[in-house]
Amino acid sequence: MKRRDFLKFGTSAPLLAGASTAGLLGALGSATYAANTDYKALVCVFLMGGNDGNNVIVPTDGAYNDYSAGRLDLALPKNSLVALNGSSAGHTLGVHPSLSPLAALYNQQRLAFIANAGPLVEPLTAAQMKAHSRTTPPFLLSHSDQVAIQQGWGFDEDASGWAGRSLELLPANLQNDLRAVTMDDHRTLVMGKQSPVSFMNAYGSRYWGQADLAQPQQGWTQTVNRISQWQFANEYEAEYSRTFGGAVRDSTLITNALLQASPPAGNFADNDLGVRLRTLASALPVFKSMGYKRQVFLVSWGSFDTHTGQRGSAASTQDSQLAQLASALSAFDQSNVAAGVGGDVTTLVMSDFGRTLKPASGGGSDHSWGNNWLVMGGPVKGGQVYGQFPSLVLGGVDDFDSAGEGRWVPTTSSDQVGSTVMQWMGLAPSSVLDVFPNLANFPQQKLGFL
Repeated sequence: MKRRDFLKFGTSAPLLAGASTAGLLGALGSATYAANTDYKALVCVFLMGGNDGNNVIVPTDGAYNDYSAGRLDLALPKNSLVALNGSSAGHTLGVHPSLSPLAALYNQQRLAFIANAGPLVEPLTAAQMKAHSRTTPPFLLSHSDQVAIQQGWGFDEDASGWAGRSLELLPANLQNDLRAVTMDDHRTLVMGKQSPVSFMNAYGSRYWGQADLAQPQQGWTQTVNRISQWQFANEYEAEYSRTFGGAVRDSTLITNALLQASPPAGNFADNDLGVRLRTLASALPVFKSMGYKRQVFLVSWGSFDTHTGQRGSAASTQDSQLAQLASALSAFDQSNVAAGVGGDVTTLVMSDFGRTLKPASGGGSDHSWGNNWLVMGGPVKGGQVYGQFPSLVLGGVDDFDSAGEGRWVPTTSSDQVGSTVMQWMGLAPSSVLDVFPNLANFPQQKLGFL
C-alpha cells in the first residue's frame, strides 16, 4: 500500500473514537446461529434542539382553554387534534395532526406518552425552585449540557451515559458484540465507563476506501485487516491501533448483518430519519438470529430549536419534522412486527428539553425544562399517558419562570424513565443506584410503561 493511498483510506474510513477494541472475527459469512428467544433492543430516537412537547400532546377538555390562552398563535386548533382513546393523566387528549400515525399506535396500545419528564436531582416543585430550597440540575436550558444530562452524564469527569453503564452491569449471558451502538457522532447515552461504543452507518460500512469488507480475500481488504492487528509498544500508538482494529471489526460485523438482511416491510420515506430506521429495521432480525441478546441504538436526529418559524409547511418547522418522525416510527414498528421482533424492540423518543408555552418573538418558543416524551413497541403498556400532566397556566403551579413564560418543572425524572427501560433490558434492581444514583432521592425507581 502506498503512503498516499493509506492516508486517503484513513480519512474516508468510518472510524469512531471509543469503538470496539476486540479483534476481528473470522469466516463471518459461514457462521450458523441457534434460535434466539431472548433478544431485546432499545432504540433511542433523540430529537436534537429541544422539541416542543406542548404541541405534541394537548388536552381537549377544559385545560385546552389554558393551553390556547398561553400559546396564542402557536396553539393548534382544537378541531385539528387527532383524538386519543379514552382519558389519561386526568385529561382527554389529542396529538398534533402531523402525528396521526402515532395516534393509531396509541389507540392500538403499542405506544404511550410520558408527561412532563426531565432531569431531576430530587423531587421538586416550581415553588421550591423559586425559593431555592432544593437541589436542581446544573446548566438548565443549555443544549449540549442538557443533551448529556438527559442521556446520563452526572455533571463530573465521567462522560458515560445511563445505557452504557447499565449494559456493563448486565450478567455475562446477556453480553454480546455491538451492544452499544450510535448511528452518528453523538454517543453519551451508550458510552460505558470502560466498554466501547460501536458506530453503525445508515448506508453501511462495507467499503473502506478501496477495501471491500464483504470480500475478505481481496487484496485491499487483507491489507486493512493486517493493519487492524498491528501491535505497538508505545501506549498512544497501541491505543490507536486497538481503536482502529475495533472499528474494522465492528464494520465487518455490520456488513455481514446487512448482507443477510431482507428489505423491511414498512414504507420508509427517503429522508435522513427514514433511511436510518429502515437500515436498523432490516438489521435487527439478523442481529437476533446471530444470537445477540441485548443492544441499545442511539439515533440523534432533527433541528427542533424552533425559536422562530415553528409552525408551517417549511422543512425546518416542527410541524414538518413531526410528520417525518411519525412516518418513520410507524414504518419502523410495522417492520419490526412483520419481521418477528415486534415484541423484542422498545423505541424511546426524548429531546434536550421542552419549550416555553408562551411564544417567543418570531413565531417560535424558547428553551424550557419538562417535556413530553413517547415510548413505542410491543413490550409497551400503551394507550396511556404516564406521569403527571403539567398545569398549562402561565405563572401557574408548575411554571418556575419568574416572568411566567410557561417553563415546567418536571414531575417525572429522566432517570426514572431510563431505569424502567434498562430494568426491562435486564439491569438488576440492586444495580439501579450504581447507574442512576439520584434515584436514591425518589420513592419510585421504576415506572409502569414496561
